[in-house]
Amino acid sequence: MPAAQVNAFTRYPLNRKHSVAKRVSIAEIYNLLFSAFGPQHWWPADTPDEVMAGAILTQNTNWENVERAITNLKSADTLSIPLLVAISEKQLAELIRPAGYYNIKAHRMKSFFSWYLENIGPDAAAASAYDTAELRPRMLAEVNGVGPETADSILLYALDRPVFVIDAYTRRILFRHGIRHAESAPYDELRLSLENSLPRHSGLFNEYHALFVRCAHEYWRRSSPLCASCPLHRITVML
Repeated sequence: MPAAQVNAFTRYPLNRKHSVAKRVSIAEIYNLLFSAFGPQHWWPADTPDEVMAGAILTQNTNWENVERAITNLKSADTLSIPLLVAISEKQLAELIRPAGYYNIKAHRMKSFFSWYLENIGPDAAAASAYDTAELRPRMLAEVNGVGPETADSILLYALDRPVFVIDAYTRRILFRHGIRHAESAPYDELRLSLENSLPRHSGLFNEYHALFVRCAHEYWRRSSPLCASCPLHRITVML
């Protein structure tokens, strides 16, 4: 990793207890989490098209609501790129109502899948003709409502590209365990720091992000976090 990227993250002990914490690499953090939780089998979906839809639906809501919206799309037999383009935005909004912000998300889904069909092809496999270095910037620049986290979720989980998804859970865990800049670092700066610190492999990035989410769900409680039983208790990350 370039020295400038390493120096972008100033490490401080969070408190007296953490000043004597064990310092481990980001690769070792993965091993600790995997040993604690095992494989997470993310993204839970039947097809890449479903993953793409779910990546947009999960914006500003919880996964249970996304599952209800996905069930509606499956029941209506509309969960494919061409069919999501063909359905009216009003009909789509009604089907995805459980996910919240359904009018906004319907518009974003129509924008994304119309763009994908026109520029990439009728199925996820068509993306194999494009390098990630071309596909990601185009997705971010040309599709309304698709930001870095959504784009990277699609690239990683639907298209099997080695990009690390940075979400609120990732930032919180890294911040809590010594990477103080993680809370406010620009998205791509933090993403590249993680990618450059690990073997560049989509399966690893997939599992690692899922493990961050699992750890946060298990131990990050607003009122009473379960720090003592967390597999990362008294651990400081070196990144």
